[in-house]
Amino acid sequence: MQTISQALGSLTASRIHGIRRGVEKESLRTLTNGALATTPHPKALGSALTHPNITTDFSESQVELITGVHAAVQDCVDELTQVQQATVHALGDEMLWASSMPCRLPDDDAIPLGQYGTSNVGRSKTVYRMGLGYRYGRRMQAISGIHYNWSLPDVSSEQYFGLIRNFRRHAFLLLYLFGASPAVCSTFVAGRPHQLQALNAHTMYLPYATSLRMGRLGYQSDAQASLAVSYNNLQGYGGSLEEALTQAYPAYEAIGVRGPDGAYRQLATSLLQIENEFYGTIRPKRVIFPGERPLHALRERGVEYVEVRLMDLDPFETVGINAQTMRFLDVFLLHCLLSESAPDSPEEIVALAHNQHSVAERGREPGLRLERGAGTVALKDWGLELVGQLGPIAKTLDAAHATTNYSDAVQAAVHGLQHPETLPSARVLKAITEQFEGSFATFARAQSVQIKQSMLDMPLPAELQARFETLARESWDAQRKIEAADTLPFDIYLQEYLSHKRLGAKTPA
Repeated sequence: MQTISQALGSLTASRIHGIRRGVEKESLRTLTNGALATTPHPKALGSALTHPNITTDFSESQVELITGVHAAVQDCVDELTQVQQATVHALGDEMLWASSMPCRLPDDDAIPLGQYGTSNVGRSKTVYRMGLGYRYGRRMQAISGIHYNWSLPDVSSEQYFGLIRNFRRHAFLLLYLFGASPAVCSTFVAGRPHQLQALNAHTMYLPYATSLRMGRLGYQSDAQASLAVSYNNLQGYGGSLEEALTQAYPAYEAIGVRGPDGAYRQLATSLLQIENEFYGTIRPKRVIFPGERPLHALRERGVEYVEVRLMDLDPFETVGINAQTMRFLDVFLLHCLLSESAPDSPEEIVALAHNQHSVAERGREPGLRLERGAGTVALKDWGLELVGQLGPIAKTLDAAHATTNYSDAVQAAVHGLQHPETLPSARVLKAITEQFEGSFATFARAQSVQIKQSMLDMPLPAELQARFETLARESWDAQRKIEAADTLPFDIYLQEYLSHKRLGAKTPA
């Protein structure tokens, strides 16, 4: 069995410099009073269908900011800052909500679905979102977060799946360290069963929660919980997804593909309409060709990078994440890759779900124990054990970059394990209770106002403004070309896109 120190030998300086990362950041647009902005995606931001940096997620009200791929962490942060700056300048009186958990929400059907024009691909995106609304409710889809996309040169699909298995085992540490959603607006849980406590008349919380977003009330699906997807290899993963994409699911058959009026309600009646509907803390990914299904791309060309999906927006950070957190993610992902990774099992998959919910809802509870193997272990002990193994990796990265930034990120994690009161989730609750009379919405609104002002106070170079104006213009042109090029009727387009054969051949064992 190879140790991490032996595996570090493969981590040459040139491979370290080949690490690539990019960020996708979701945020709700809100009015100055903290209510959801239900206006269309601002025209000045360009086409949500084709803009390379600014789109929407589930809702017209939910902006998604996307960076390019970067060799340097600071370059990634800088680009995210520029994209957010350009967005804030185009929003007028509106602002970006600083928290992962939503602002004050209207009735479910008043949350507007993302709109992408009249093309077949644009219409299918809206129908997909309509389906998500029917399946999970629109309020759940209004939750926002940060996705961290990461790759290292010369990593095989098999090795990426080893990384993913270890990531899932150890993801509790990221939820504990970086969770920042311990409280929610009471409108989010109105009419739903929950175990939250009242902090004031309009705020619900759990005293030791880290990330309600990743707990049972957050971005979860009881239907998908029946999907025991194995990450032991690409073949098994692909087979699990294919089954979920092609077999009818009774509760979704009851909704129907179309309503009595003939309007589409969802793309399909299967457990997953399309691959993107599968929720996970991490995904294997591959850049797709236009019109290609993601599963087909994975099966044909293998895993190209991983997408980390469990990061909350940090309301104390201008762009929701900082360079130190990204560096910790780099070290953590390398640890997942370089460590031995035993196959997963149905029993382990169940235990990992329990651990995720425990840490999301009770992560800072003194003495909290997590399931590991046949027994349990204290979160703090397991966390310190893991962080202790990160040190040599951080030093290797520091040596390649002539810095101490990576070791500093690991030391900050040690401090967080020893001093839970310093964690973002604890700081959020402290601010809510001590400065905002127990109101989550008032706290998040104040952070959102402050972030907006800091963006507006930053110099906006003329060439940066001109570049985003050009990108917006070009994106509208690109959308018009896609719409003009359509030849298939929408029904036929959908039938073709969703056909079984588009999922690619099953990969050989």
